[in-house]
Amino acid sequence: MIPYVDLKAQYLSIKEEIDAAIAEVLESCQFVLGEKVEAFETDFADYCQTRYALGVNSGTSALHLALLAAGVKPGDEVITVSYTFVASVAAIRYTGARPVLVDIDPRCGTMDPARLEAAITPRTKAIMPVHLYGACADMDAILEISHRHDLTVVEDAAQAHGAEYKGTRAGSIGNLACFSFYPGKNLGAYGEGGAVVTNDAEYAKIIRRLRDHGQSQKNYHDAVGYNYRMEGMQGAVLGVKLRHLDDWNRTRRKHAADYRRALADTGVCLLEEMPYTRSVNHIFPVFTPQRDKLVEHLKARGVSTGIHYPIPVHLQLGYRDLGYNLGDFPHTEQACDEVLSLPMYAELSTAEVTEVSDLIREFGFQARECDA
Repeated sequence: MIPYVDLKAQYLSIKEEIDAAIAEVLESCQFVLGEKVEAFETDFADYCQTRYALGVNSGTSALHLALLAAGVKPGDEVITVSYTFVASVAAIRYTGARPVLVDIDPRCGTMDPARLEAAITPRTKAIMPVHLYGACADMDAILEISHRHDLTVVEDAAQAHGAEYKGTRAGSIGNLACFSFYPGKNLGAYGEGGAVVTNDAEYAKIIRRLRDHGQSQKNYHDAVGYNYRMEGMQGAVLGVKLRHLDDWNRTRRKHAADYRRALADTGVCLLEEMPYTRSVNHIFPVFTPQRDKLVEHLKARGVSTGIHYPIPVHLQLGYRDLGYNLGDFPHTEQACDEVLSLPMYAELSTAEVTEVSDLIREFGFQARECDA
């Protein structure tokens, strides 16, 4: 059996380091925030090439606080994509603002800057590009538009730990950026976790206060805040894992390159590797109208897969009140109908990548040309 992801294999590879770090938290009894979280925040800010990193309890909380720090409020609009995990859009709604959605560039699966300007209105406050599957969106084009309209850019980098845009780390490009440390991420906690990174001292001050019930200091609640604090245990785990992240990402890139070579001309379509980004391949997707049959073909032969994401946000029942309909975002909808995520994690072996690729190659695809 080849699993879609194998968290136990990763744990066993760093077990001694992890166990020692957790033991230190148990000894210190600093279970919420504390020294381990502070140390991780310092290291993660350095890693992301930013001045500040603020640990919180999930990537969704990170998005929510980043938007609040940017001044997003009821009546405002924030532009993002429908081809993403629902949290990207949910966080906008948490602020009381209206999510405004745009279609993706079908070549790479991220926000199409050519469709961005038409979505801007006098109520637009921010733009939230999503660095989907570990590859950065076209940030130069997005930033150029944001500067002309005086808009804040919040990077949703939940899947892009260590990704680069023209040599610059994801998270250091916009005004603020948000990461998720959900266990399956390239940098995953042993539970929930997230972070906001920024170079702006005022943003950092606001987020630090809001994550802790609005406290500026103990028992002084200067604002209505939230219980979004990172646990000490997660800070300890992430501090250990961060030391290994670049090695894991290098292995993921090798697996992705092997998949690309092996799957050329097989009948599945792949996202294009855009010249401006260096992906960390959080997910390796393929696209085919025969997805469901391919899933069963692989499952019957011991290969587990995933689908990220089968239903675009604008067609989810809980978001139908945004007023979008089937056909509004054709590239997004086609991607959701056809996407299949192959096994991808650092502990995956080259032989297993070859086995998965061979099984896909033996599947009888109908002739189809991939979108250019």
